[in-house]
Order: sequence, then structure tokens, then C-alpha cells
Amino acid sequence: MTKPVIVFVGSVYPGQFGGLCDYLRKSGVAETYFLTTPGHRARNVDRGAHILAFQPDGKIVGEQSYYYSAKVERSARIGRGVLNALREFQSKKKIDVVVSHSLFGAPHFLYDEIDAAIISYIEFPSYQAHGWDPTYPPDLAQRMADKNTEMLNFHQAVRSDLVICPSHHAKQMFPRALQGNIEVQLEGFDFETNSHAARAKASDAPFTIGFAARDLSSAKGFDTYMGLVSQLIDQKVEARFIALGGAGVTTYGYEEQWVKREHNGAIANFCEHLKSVYPQAGEAVEFAGTLPYEEYTQRIADIDLFLYPLKYGVANWGLVEILGRGACVIAPDSGYPTELIIDDVNGCLLPDEDAAWISAIKALMEDPDRRKRYGAAARIMSIQHHSYAAVTPRYMQLFRKAMQNRKMRSPS
Repeated sequence: MTKPVIVFVGSVYPGQFGGLCDYLRKSGVAETYFLTTPGHRARNVDRGAHILAFQPDGKIVGEQSYYYSAKVERSARIGRGVLNALREFQSKKKIDVVVSHSLFGAPHFLYDEIDAAIISYIEFPSYQAHGWDPTYPPDLAQRMADKNTEMLNFHQAVRSDLVICPSHHAKQMFPRALQGNIEVQLEGFDFETNSHAARAKASDAPFTIGFAARDLSSAKGFDTYMGLVSQLIDQKVEARFIALGGAGVTTYGYEEQWVKREHNGAIANFCEHLKSVYPQAGEAVEFAGTLPYEEYTQRIADIDLFLYPLKYGVANWGLVEILGRGACVIAPDSGYPTELIIDDVNGCLLPDEDAAWISAIKALMEDPDRRKRYGAAARIMSIQHHSYAAVTPRYMQLFRKAMQNRKMRSPS
């Protein structure tokens, strides 16, 4: 059987699926290409001729013409560019599978227009389904805009030859009627690049308790982390506290907009708001910000214990990265973390109770052997389940399934 030709589509490269695209190509199991915006192609042209460009039909950064349908409008601008680029590609080479990010690769204009199986990657269908902290609720306009995005994702779930979502937790957010065409598979990871062996710490070095996520947000539980730090300080626990991640970044919630409304612009962002709520923690925590990948992985290796009090999330790449690099992690015993962590095997799972977390933190601080055991198991299990080598057979199976679904849908 000839190698399938697979085109990944996303407005950002490497971004999501960029690493998988490269791995499949280098390992020789598929002929892969990545279709991205001209700017990202130009910045990564040295990575290979398989990085191609599509031209969006208008600007896709910043506000669109109508707030309530902004994401749908942006997707249409992307979608038209993707369709034109794939038509041009198909005039020279047959495509077997197109794997498109639901928003940043926008496949909805491709249905019935190209001769290839179409896979839509949908992280979650809407913020309504994903959830947000009721302390920082969306306003009516935000709720209405969310419905249009949900409409777009539901349409893709119906029309695509296959839908991939990153977790079982995410799949359950779709209506039951749509779940039959949805497969669960997280992306692959490279845990070896920038892998840092744990360094011997000086005997007088402080114990380090960290938080790491793309953003210091409510969904990731950063407000819970700050509250726990404040309590640890009150209880005279001697430790160094460090937070890795961007402040003022709006990702999976509405807290940044809530801060602007609540403080009338007097406080810059959610992180600064939390500093005012927990002044002791605000003084004690070192805010490292968003770091270059090499430095980020080094910081992970230097942290003794990670708190990951996730509230809302469907696939946290930061959590997989931490586990895959052998860190000791405490996480909630509900939601997505339970798909990655087995309690007392490769981490510690706890209920949403501050007293339980404080008790576990103190116990793990005094038990280096248990921390080492969790970290070692976390790394082994991550490599076994989430490395590129581990996920490749599953992805190839999904690609073949999409091709078969396409064949069955097509008129004879």
C-alpha cells in the first residue's frame, strides 16, 4: 500500500499537529504537509518544503466586522484561503486526508468541494459546554457570540468524515447524537528535546512549589493556587513559589473581561487582581511569565512539586508536558486530569478541598521518595502513551477510518 498523502491545516505552525506532521514524514509512515499562513511559512521555511501556505481572504487577526459572529467570520476568511490552496495542491497531487483545526483551519468550505477525507479537530464545542467560573461570568454579548461558535462546531461534527477531540472529557461535551463520529486522541509530544536531568540541589535550597500553564487563568486554577500559597504562608510553611505562564491572557474563560468591568480599568489583568486579593501570595510568588521553550523545560526540572488545580479544561498540554518530564504533580480527582493521572501511581489526585491540598503538600514536602516515585512513573507512562512514537499507530488507524468513511459517503 502506498503511503497516504495527509495535509494538516492550521493558521499557526508548528502549533497543533505541526510536530506530528513532521514526525510522520520523518518516520516514513505517511507523506505529510502542513498548510499555514504565509507569515508562519516564511518563519519556518528552513524546516522543510512540506510547509506550505494558504492566503486567508482578509485579515484574521484582531476584531472582525461583527462581534457576535467574529469567530465564524474569521473561520470563513481562513476557509476560503484553505479551499483555494487545497484545490491548487490537488491539481498536482492527490490528497487522501485533510486534518483541519476547527477554527484555525476551518474545514467547513471543503465539504463536497475537494476529493479527500476531511477530519475536523475540535478541542471543545463551545464555552458553554466547556464551563467557566461563575465568579467571573460572561455577559450577554459573550454568551450570544459563543452560540455561533457552537453552531460552527456542530456543523463540522455532522459533515466531517471524522472528528478528533483531545479527551473523553471533551467528547462528552457534544450532544450524544453527534458522538458516534467523534474519536478521542491527544496529540503526540517530544519529551526528549530539551530534557533536563534533575540536578542535585544544595542542602539549604528552598523547596519549590510551582504552577505552570500557558496562562495564569481561572480555568487553569491559578486563583486556587494563589489561595493555597496564601494559606501555606499563614501556616509558616517554608518554600519558594513560582508561577510559569502568561498574565493578562484570555483563553478559556471570561475573567479578564470581568476584571475590566469590575475594576473599571484600574487593575491591569486577572493576575494583578489576584495579587490584591492575596497580598501575601502576591509578594511571595515569583512570576516568570511566558518563557522560551528551552528555559521553560529547565524551570520544570527545577521545581519540586507542581500544583495543577484545574477547574475547566479538556486537554492541557502543559500538564502532559510536566508529567512527561518527570515532575511530581497534585491535581483534581475530577475532569480531564483523571485521564492522565492514576492516584498514588504517577501523581496525586485530590478533591476540591483546600484542607486536603494543604495536607498533601506538607506530606509530599517531607517525602522525597514518594515524589521521586510519582515523577518516574509519570515520565514512563507519558512516553508510553503520549510520545509521537506511541500515538502514530493510532493516528494512522484514524486516518484510514476517515478514508473509509469518505468512501462510504461518496456516491457509487
